[in-house]
Formats: sequence, C-alpha cells, structure tokens
Amino acid sequence: MNDIQLQRYARHILLNEIGIEGQQRILNANVLIIGLGGLGSPAALYLAATGVGRLTLCDHDQVDLGNLQRQIAHRTSTIGLSKVASACLTISEINPETVCIEAPLLADAIQLEVLVPEADVVLDCSDNFAARYAISKACLAHKKPLVSGAAIQFSGLACVFDFRNPDSACYNCLFPEDSEAAAVRCATSGVFSPLTGMIGSIQAAETLKLLAGIDRGLTGKLLTVDALDMVIRLSRFQKDPSCKACAKR
Repeated sequence: MNDIQLQRYARHILLNEIGIEGQQRILNANVLIIGLGGLGSPAALYLAATGVGRLTLCDHDQVDLGNLQRQIAHRTSTIGLSKVASACLTISEINPETVCIEAPLLADAIQLEVLVPEADVVLDCSDNFAARYAISKACLAHKKPLVSGAAIQFSGLACVFDFRNPDSACYNCLFPEDSEAAAVRCATSGVFSPLTGMIGSIQAAETLKLLAGIDRGLTGKLLTVDALDMVIRLSRFQKDPSCKACAKR
C-alpha cells in the first residue's frame, strides 16, 4: 500500500477489525455486482470508495429518466447509456484506482458460469426472482459467498449465503422457486427511493466484512426493513434438508 492509499483509506485502517491487512485484502479483491439499479448503485459506489480493487458490473439495461429517482450511480447526462458504462463513469470519479469491468449482459446461467468463478464475492442486486435463483445456483456450484438484497414498496431485505460452508442454506431454502410467495414478490410495484440506498449500503457493508475476514454479520441471517414504520428485524435461517437446489450437497 503506497502513501496515497494509506491516506485515502486511513479511517478504515484505524479500525481494529480491518487494519492494514484487511484493507489490503479489499484492495486485492474482485467483486461481481449483478444489477446496477437501486441496490447495485449504492453498493458499487461504497465498494469503490472503500478501495475494492476490481468491480465487475453486470447489467443488460440502459439508463432512463425513471431510474434517476433511486439509482444514484447514474446521472441525467448518462440517460441512454448502458447502466454499466454509466456506473463506471461515476466510479472513476470517486476512485480512479478501482478497475471497473463492464459486462452489459443478461445474467443468465451461461453468463454466470463465466463471471461467478472469477469473483471473490457476488452481490445479487437484481430485480427479479429468475435472476436470483440463477445467481444462487451459480454461487452454490462455485462455492462463492453471495450477498443478496431486495426492495419493493417500503419493504427491503438483505442476507448472506456463504457457500464456502457446506452447511450453508441457499436462496431457494428461503424462497422456494415454486412457491406462491415468489410470484407475489415479483409483481411490478413502486419502491421508496431511500430504501434502496439502505439495502444497497448493507450489501456493501456485508461484502467488505467478508473480504476483510470479519466473521460477523448476516451470514445465515435475514434482515428485513420496514421503511414506512422504520422497523428493522433480524432472524436466523437454516438449510432446508428438502431444498430442491442444495439438499443433495
């Protein structure tokens, strides 16, 4: 770490839980963010500001005016650009040391087989259940930690699946793919702008702790946020022995 980096990341280095060694692991890390919308935007900006060495950004969409209410990585001037290109422009202004890899692709099973193995941590910031199940399956197959988030209306959630542990539950354990609950949550709806910032920031925090080797956080836990009444709840979950996605492990 050079003198400029020591100054830039000084407030992290002063934390006993991170220190120079933890910050160096963050600098050496490769993080994959899938979805550069309401959740992926704040997550990407905080991870870049904190010094993650390489951010691989995956999103097939383009910036439009309706995104700007909550997707803070984008600007009015980048309307029409791909979301990954727009986010990389903002990231370069925050921290030019972060290498930003653009993947303007749909995160399907084929693309995930290419992107997930290269990552140290994967963030699921997608906005649909099909992507979430595919991301969980890919991370499970390649034993990569997965930091998952979701936000709809005034309700949000965040959780961590550490697939380096063979006893880890998967996304399907929490929300079975064939359940009615999944269909309801996929319905098109509005979303409270600051809520996406709250959940995306939590995802960034959990990612940084995983990278720095801090063994505390949301692994095996589900954090839910009710931004209307401002109620936050934390509960534990376990692997479902009958889960169709991970029980065979």
